[in-house]
Amino acid sequence: MDKQVIVITGASSGFGALTARTLAAEGHVVYAGIRDTAGRNAKAVADIAAFSRENNVDLRSVELDVVSNASVEAGIAKVIAEVGQLDVVIHNAGHMSFGPAEAFTPEQYAELFDVNVLSTQRVNRAALPHMRKRGKGLVVWVSSSSTRGGTPPYLAPYFAAKAAMDSVAVSYASELARWGIETAIIVPGAFTRGTNHFAHSGSPADAARAAEYNDGPYRGVPEQALQGLAALEPADADAGSVATSIAQVVAMPFGKRPFRTHVDPSEDGAEVVNGVADRVRAEMFRRIGLEDLLKPVIR
Repeated sequence: MDKQVIVITGASSGFGALTARTLAAEGHVVYAGIRDTAGRNAKAVADIAAFSRENNVDLRSVELDVVSNASVEAGIAKVIAEVGQLDVVIHNAGHMSFGPAEAFTPEQYAELFDVNVLSTQRVNRAALPHMRKRGKGLVVWVSSSSTRGGTPPYLAPYFAAKAAMDSVAVSYASELARWGIETAIIVPGAFTRGTNHFAHSGSPADAARAAEYNDGPYRGVPEQALQGLAALEPADADAGSVATSIAQVVAMPFGKRPFRTHVDPSEDGAEVVNGVADRVRAEMFRRIGLEDLLKPVIR
């Protein structure tokens, strides 16, 4: 297996931290993108250094606040300056919210889209010029089964943001193919254990509006939604399987990677719907004479 230089965003915890460690253990040079490395996430940085040292792997942390253009540009520039190349970008950073859709302010929606969607554009604009110049690379997008699977209530801002990110990923795939850059979309299900997604989820700013739902006809719905999701999840569901799947995709030969990889123990139906959508997309490209954009070609 070729050693690759990899940057992963949102790597202080959850899927990001698990994936960074898994890829480093596979022999890659991995930069775990973390915000506020000298402050709130100093422990995560220390843990990364300890893991790298104790396991004799090349796992490094890099300051990467995905909602800051300056931070992203500096972080990507630092990686390239230190090792001379960047082979893989993994868009993992994200934030969840939970509550009645109406009770979130427009500003909250904007903040969530900033973290989950606009962040990927900042990273791409910093990293893609280097990758396009080299004529080869891989962009991995950590999407969500919620974009096309079952969508329980009270997760509207998050679901909308992940659907937008997934749509951006699909569009980028065809626009990067002739540059020799491959796209892989990972689709995790609703893992209720092993990550901090639900524990750290945002709440509606309009508490009074939320109370009208929670104390009215929707009393008990939040608890039922969360308990229902947890009940659907098999007892042996492991968030680490997402990291394993990403590592497997990275290890595959160029041009042979699947466009989508679903990691959903609860089987909420996203794989079925995505299969149809991706087939329709491929057929459209054939009909308009751009079939070559469905697969990357090394320049």
